[in-house]
Amino acid sequence: MTNGWHSGYRLRPAPVYGTVSFPYGGLRITVVALFGQSAAAPRLSANPIGQVRSASASAAARPAAPFLYPVAVKTASGNLWGYIDESGRIAVAPQFDYAYDFQPNRLAIVQRGDKQGAIDLYGRYVVRPIYDSISPFSEGRSAVIDGQGFKVIDDLGHPLTPKPYGYIGSYREGRAVFAERGEDGPSMYGYLDLQGKEAIPARFSEANDFADGKAVVRTKDGEYALIDPDGTTLASYPYAFVGNPGDGLLAFRKEADGKYGYMDEKGNVVIPPRFTGALPFEDGYAIVDTGEDDKSRYGLIGKTGAFVIRPEYDDMNRLGEGRVAVGKAIDPSRPYIGSTYALADTEGRLLTDFRFSTIGEFDRGYASVSEGESTYWIDRGGRRAQNLPALPGSGTMAFDHDLIRADVDQRLSYFDKTGKQVWKPNAAIPLTPPYVVREVKYKPNQDYLVYYPQIEGMTNREAERSVNDRLKRLSAVKPVPPGQQPDASYTGDFAVLFARGKLLVLELDGYHYPFGAAHGMPSKAFVHIDLDSGATYGLSDLFKPGSSYVKRIGDIVRRNIETDPKYSYVFPGSFKEIAPDQLFYVTDDALHILFPPYEIAPYATGFPEFVIPFSELADIVDPNGAFWKSFHGTYQR
Repeated sequence: MTNGWHSGYRLRPAPVYGTVSFPYGGLRITVVALFGQSAAAPRLSANPIGQVRSASASAAARPAAPFLYPVAVKTASGNLWGYIDESGRIAVAPQFDYAYDFQPNRLAIVQRGDKQGAIDLYGRYVVRPIYDSISPFSEGRSAVIDGQGFKVIDDLGHPLTPKPYGYIGSYREGRAVFAERGEDGPSMYGYLDLQGKEAIPARFSEANDFADGKAVVRTKDGEYALIDPDGTTLASYPYAFVGNPGDGLLAFRKEADGKYGYMDEKGNVVIPPRFTGALPFEDGYAIVDTGEDDKSRYGLIGKTGAFVIRPEYDDMNRLGEGRVAVGKAIDPSRPYIGSTYALADTEGRLLTDFRFSTIGEFDRGYASVSEGESTYWIDRGGRRAQNLPALPGSGTMAFDHDLIRADVDQRLSYFDKTGKQVWKPNAAIPLTPPYVVREVKYKPNQDYLVYYPQIEGMTNREAERSVNDRLKRLSAVKPVPPGQQPDASYTGDFAVLFARGKLLVLELDGYHYPFGAAHGMPSKAFVHIDLDSGATYGLSDLFKPGSSYVKRIGDIVRRNIETDPKYSYVFPGSFKEIAPDQLFYVTDDALHILFPPYEIAPYATGFPEFVIPFSELADIVDPNGAFWKSFHGTYQR
């Protein structure tokens, strides 16, 4: 399941993704996170929606409309997102830098530039794109982030919180966890009500979501409590760790370095501590770990503590509908590389052999699986489903209202209930005739995937071949030894960033992820191509020979860092000067200068970007140079 995050095209501004690992109940949970984005101005001047929904209308009164599905389209203005209906027709024109799934309240979060808003099923803004981030709506509320911090809005966009907070979670049962810094430094946690008011003051050092009218909080070191929505203590537990309730049981740990067991909500020990990791019970079963010395051995227990699946697996995931994925390490000496999975039931029976790289959650009696270079569906018995789509490549499929969504090899497509494909991403990007940029896929194994551009329509065929060969090299299309398990994965993609006159600017994105690392490392390259001559231009080609462009640009960047609050994240004293071949790209009226992660700022900020209008460089730009003429002709000062 993708939870609204699509693996399709890399976008401008490019999200910085990575994996985050954190401990819970002795187990290490790994999730994909959005760390940040590089700033960029929107590339569309026209907004086909252009309306804000009246605040006088209530969410419940919104008229019905066909359900819509997000899609990505490669265009000459970049990779843009819009929405289709169930027949595959465009319902909201591609215009967003990212578009998320529609939610139960019939709103979808969209991104324009580096800001997010929310639209309804008619493509009208309900929440203007003014926030740095908007979390999924729950119980008619969303936590948003702006320059001040976290706030709560309702699903008409009305702000509810009277002040910003350091953190606000999602609403569950009328309460949302919030954080504010305590007097002694560490953050303290409390709960907001649906009106955005503090229902329970920030007095806890940890706080979890409510479920069935109860939540686990940590009141101080070595003590947890179970509270009700008013903050009344229902039970206290003098332990180093207490997990969330599940089926009336809570995982606990007496000492910080002790084993895990389970107790009931009154604090009575039901399963004595004997596990090195323990997750909450669900539907009568819980995943536990008995491994030692960082070597996991997962199993499944019932509520008596007896194993129904013996603890002998390197990984284990609940799939729903009474099914579990059990995994064995691809390379036991390097378990961090990942596992191969089999399907099992909650009675301990293996229903398949170990042949899947992924098994999705069950829904309507089926789950999607990836095996080698094929993604298809299986039923609850592990048998291949013949009536559902099967696709080449690795990824996931899921039922999505009236359609089937397929996220395979980082491309998003849709099928109807009969298996007919209703949406397929485009592989050709038309420019000014006769030029076309065509997407080519290179996937020598399941851990190496690159989509790279190839140009068609150039008059000089030899120049075209030379440019295309260079684009392949810059896109990291290279021989990969067959049958060899790599230590890292690599994905690459591209976008048409700018096209005017004879100039084409391509952005080539890469992401190198060493298996087991906290996150990978993104990379970028910008290629400025003259479609007439086949020449590629560097930064120095933009300026008059002998001009001090390095110093001029460096001075402008330094001034921005010192005077513009949006660059407050830059490491103090880290910027010295730009390189003569600094990472850059041009647009119609500006030069964009970028820096790789860590060079002048934290990883989470992505690629810090500085936009310099050409008017500030007018005296050193070379108006007679081939680079400038390729997209502007003669420069007018």
